[in-house]
Order: sequence, then C-alpha cells, then structure tokens
Amino acid sequence: MKLLNLPLTNYIYLHITPKQGQAITEKSRRLGTSVNKENVHYFNNSSMSCNALCLFPCRFPPSIFRHELTSSPSGRSKLTALFSINPSRTRTRRLAVSTHHTPTLTTSCIMGAMEDHDHRHQHVEDERVSLKHFIEQTKDLVRSDSSTTAPSPHWFSPLDCGPPLDDSPLLLFLPGIDGTGLGLIMHHKKLGKIFEFWCLHIPPKDRTPFTDLVKLIESTIRSEHHRSPNRPIYLVGESLGACLALSVAALNPDIDLVLILANPATFFSRSQLQPILHLLQFMPDSPNLSFLHILSSMTGAMMANLEKEVERLSPDLVAPSIAYLSVIADILPIETLVWKLQMINSASSFANSRLHAVKAQTLILSSGRDLLLPSQEEGLRLQQLLANCEICRFEDCGHFLFLEDAFDLVTFIKQVGVYRRSKERDFVLDYIPPSPSELRTLQDNNRWINIMSPVMLSTLADGTIVRGFAGIPSEGPVLYVGYHMLLGSDLVPLVAQPLWEQKGIHLRGIAHPMMFMKLKQGNLTELPFSDYFRLMGGVPVSGKNLFRLLSTKSHILLYPGGVREALHRKGEAYKLFWPERPEFVRMAARFGAKIVPFGTVGEDDFFDILLDYEDQMKIPFLKKYIDALSDEVGKLRTTVDGEVGNQDVYFPGILPKSPGRFYYYFGKTIETEGRKQELRDREKAQELYLQVKSEVENCIAYLQKKRESDPYRSLASRLLFQARHGFTAQVPAFDID
Repeated sequence: MKLLNLPLTNYIYLHITPKQGQAITEKSRRLGTSVNKENVHYFNNSSMSCNALCLFPCRFPPSIFRHELTSSPSGRSKLTALFSINPSRTRTRRLAVSTHHTPTLTTSCIMGAMEDHDHRHQHVEDERVSLKHFIEQTKDLVRSDSSTTAPSPHWFSPLDCGPPLDDSPLLLFLPGIDGTGLGLIMHHKKLGKIFEFWCLHIPPKDRTPFTDLVKLIESTIRSEHHRSPNRPIYLVGESLGACLALSVAALNPDIDLVLILANPATFFSRSQLQPILHLLQFMPDSPNLSFLHILSSMTGAMMANLEKEVERLSPDLVAPSIAYLSVIADILPIETLVWKLQMINSASSFANSRLHAVKAQTLILSSGRDLLLPSQEEGLRLQQLLANCEICRFEDCGHFLFLEDAFDLVTFIKQVGVYRRSKERDFVLDYIPPSPSELRTLQDNNRWINIMSPVMLSTLADGTIVRGFAGIPSEGPVLYVGYHMLLGSDLVPLVAQPLWEQKGIHLRGIAHPMMFMKLKQGNLTELPFSDYFRLMGGVPVSGKNLFRLLSTKSHILLYPGGVREALHRKGEAYKLFWPERPEFVRMAARFGAKIVPFGTVGEDDFFDILLDYEDQMKIPFLKKYIDALSDEVGKLRTTVDGEVGNQDVYFPGILPKSPGRFYYYFGKTIETEGRKQELRDREKAQELYLQVKSEVENCIAYLQKKRESDPYRSLASRLLFQARHGFTAQVPAFDID
C-alpha cells in the first residue's frame, strides 16, 4: 500500500470506512466547510479488510493532536508513529484542537459524522466520566503545550461530543484558573448532543492579558453572530471564566447571549487566595513549588478540606487524591499562579465596573461548600446588580461544581428552561426529551410514589377495562383530558409512571404560566416539582402552544378546570369547573387527535382544608397577599364569568391525613379523525365537549365506588404487602368488572 507524499503538518490520518467517509463529507457540507475529494483515498486489501485510510486537510500540527484509534495491529503501529499514541492507555479520550478562531473541518466534525452514520438510530447511555479522566487529559494537554514553541489560547471541540442537533446553539466554555478548558469533561457527551460545543484552552506558559482574552472571545462571538444572527450563544464560565463571560456580555449587549456562571471570581478581594498573592511575588520560581505546596504550607486546614473535596469528587481514584492533585503543579507553577491570580484580580475589577451594561440572561450557580471563593455571597450580590439574573444554589457542592457527580449541566439547563435555538424560546420545538438516565433519576427521587401504589386503569376499544396502559393509543396526537385534584399533586405519580416509557409515550402537560415564572422580587416562590415539570416538557397554557403540540403529534395532558379546580374550596372535591365553551374540541378535530377522558381519585382525601379561598379573603393581610400574588402571575380566562373565571392564586391551609391511594382511570378513546367539518358546527362541538366532560365525571364516579372494595386502600395494608413481596412489587387492587 502506497501512501501519498503529503506533509504531516497539513493532514490527519484516520481509519474509516467508505460509507463513513461519505457521511463525513455530508457533515462538512452542512457545517459550511469543505473536503477536497482529491485528498480522500480509500484502500481495501486483505490486510485491512473493510478499513480505509482517509486523509483530511487540517490547520494544526499533529504534535498537538493525540487520540487512540481502534484498528488492526499493523495499522496501529503505523499510526502510533505518526501521532505518538501511548499504546498502554486503552481508554484515551479524544480531543480536536484548532489554533484558528474561525470554524474549520476539525476531527470533531469527522468523528461526529462517523457516529451520526453508525449510531443514528441507537441510543447509547453516557459513559461515566470522573475526575480521573480530567487529570489524565490535563496531563496530555500540558505535554502538548510543552512541545509547542509559543503556545497561545485557542478553541478546541471534544471529539466525544458527536454531532449536535440541527440548528443547535453555540456553547463556549471559558475555563477557570486552570485554563485547561476541560472543566466540562463530565458533560461533553450530553452537551455535544444539543450544542455546537467549543472550549477555550489557555496554555500554562501563555501570558495573554485579560483584555486580550476578552477580545479573542469577542472576535469569536461576533463572527458566529454574523454567520447566524438568530442563533443564541451560550457562555459557560467558572471563576475566571465567569469574569470573561460578564465582560464580553457587557461589551456586546446587542448579541443574544446566555450566561451560565459557576462560582464567579468577581469578588476576588474576599477570596482565601487573595492574601497570598503579594507573598507569591517574592517566592523563587522553583519547579518544586506549586499551587499545592503554597496552600499546604500556608493554609493547612484549607488544603485538608481541598483534599477531602477531591476525594468526594472522585471516590474511584486508586492512589491518594493528593498524588492526583499534583498535576496542578504542571499547570500552575509559581510563575503561572502569580500571573493567573493577578489576572483574576484585574478581571474582577474589569467585570465589576461593567455589570450595569450586562443585559444577557444570566444564571449564577453558587456552591455552598466553595473553599476558595465566597460564592454564595457573591451570587446574591450579582443577582441584585444584574438586570436579568437568576441564582441557583447547590448547598452540598464545592468549588469544582462541574466536576461533581451529583451535578448534571444538561439536566440543569432543561430544568431551568433556558435552552433555545432562536431569539425566542419555542416551548414545543426547542424541547429536548429526558434521557433514560434522567427518567431514572426522576423515578428514584420520587420513590414515595411506591408508597401510594397508584392504580392505573385504561379502556380497550371494545369497552373492556384493564389494568395498565393497554387501552392507551400509541400513535399521536392524543389529548388526555381530566380532573385536576387539590394542589395538582396527582401530576407527579402520573407523569413519572414507568408505563409511559414502556409504551414509548412521552406525556407533555399544559400548565399555568406561573409554573415557568422565576421572579427576582415578589411573592411568587419556586413551586414544588416545577423543575420536574419543565424537564418533562410542560408548556404554558395557550391556544398557540396547544396548536403546536397537536401539529407535532404529541401526547398532551390537559386540565380544563385549571387553577380554579386545583385550588378548590371546602366541599368542592371531585367537582369539575370547566368553561362553557368547547375550547379544545375543534382544535383536536383539526388534527384528527384522539381524546382520552380520564378521572383521578385519592388526593382530595389526603387533606382536610382548614382555610380555603373564602376564609383567607376575609383576613386583610391574606387578602392583600392573594391579590398581589394573582397580579404577579397573571389571570387567565378574564373574559369568562362566574367561578370558572375566578382564577385567583392562593394556597389553601390544609391538614394532612393518613395517606390513601391514587386511582387513575382512562376511559374509552374518542376519535375525531374525519370529523373536522362536522365539528366546525358549534352545536356539534358543544355536544362532543359535554360528552368528554360527562366521561370524566363517570370515570371519577367509577373509581369512587370501586375503591371501597380495595383491600389495599389503607397505607398499613400496602406496607404489609410490600414487606412480604418487595418494595417495588405491584400491589393488587379491587376486582375489575
């Protein structure tokens, strides 16, 4: 086999198949890059079987490009010589590095196209990544930097990200004091599925001033904004990187930016590192002195806590954690540490002087156990100073938040509802369904549902009632219309049911807009389970959102009674408060949607209402609070008369009782396919609307009657059954007629 005589500094060699090469070419075309077909060559002989050797133009030297390839032994030996691969490392993770600020055909595009081709219809659970991977890759980057004459800051895209969704927003990671750009290593795969993802690497020997780093990032976001003006750009920064993000946002208020800042170093004067800055300037630049030695000699307690934090971050480390922490000596020798601390000091002042100009949506992530920065105090300060800022606290996390096993950045982005692909968030099209691991976490965090042992019934096409979801339609669009119980807590047992996942259905609920509000000031607080509801795809109630959900053939959960039904008064249990107009029938018919009426029984019997709306409105300070809260969240159905139009928000005073049991009964499916013209008639639509309402009432009545014969209705009987058969065992219920 004869290879072309091409300079190694301009080409990358990879083993791929011809089909994968075609996928790469297509991927590059979609990314706006080009692959010269004359430079793509496939080889096929007895020694390589279906493997091929492909050559792609590249703009960075192979000395800073290292990864391990799986190929035949003969191929490995040749590639090892080209790329200096360590054959003893069996799970080296891959990085593509570009020294240019403009998009190029990097190997992230190449490998992404290969994964897109080979695994397009296959879901693979994310490999567990730990602090150990961060340490190993940091060592590789340091060795790469040391082999470069004049290393400078540059962007790289992790190869394990794979290809993102079409029209994905751009996410730029701005590192902390370490400068490696690997701070999100535990999140690379998930981020790469929904973002175009770049990381900034600042070599240890680099001495680029803070203002020049700001200009470098500015140049990148302006170029990307010019290329895609409607696409938002996310800046994720930690400590020093947060100062960079705030500074760039202040200087570019006209660009659509979203800032996610972990433990910002904007209050460096209160940091435990600040007092040692002056002392470090007089210390010798010895290769034996590093960040670790300084901390251990000056602040022993702080070092001990830092070591414990690393052990907590990565319990699978074989050697003592301090031995792994020694890699910091390579990235933060004394000279570099002094430079970085001076940079943070100036960065803090630079960013603070421009906070008034930051208009971007900002999320501050504050750790409760940050040993290096006063993160929680600073988060509260920034929340007051920034125009559009929200703070999220993580009480049990340390300074290295992104390396915490308990923290998942993608899940967090979904839960707070900041993911979007354009200037305005589209609750329907911008939604990313939860991954299997997120669903498992949701179920694990709500194991109390097992105590309630919810009973799920559905109705087959012939009218037979069965236990489970056999009677639920699989193909959308489907509209599930039901009764909203007290405080809406029946939502969690319903949405978190594993039966939906088993049937391949993702249920999306329509909710009051207050479920999506997070006000900086006011009476509205974070509502229970609101994060879960946003993660599972809840959308604010509106005709537009219902239309778009139906048009995408979704399975939609709708409660026509709304707030009035969920916050009902004394003596109103299981009473429907539906508007007179058939609000959803004609829209469902327009898309031929199936309507499944259902009833729920149980929750209203778990509480005694002590103070309802009428009682609280008679107490002056409570009346004032209800009026203010209702004005904050806004009122729906203001044109509707009577109790249905009374959508004031209040929280009833309740007294819990012994937990009973939840019962859900999905009635027979009502078809609207082919009835579009018929249901345009108001009388016909009203007739179907009343039929649906009557079916919901019948479902409730059926459950109220049948539960009287349930031998496991009481908590004690269910616990006894589960003690005998296992906590996850399905508890029997009444006999079905």
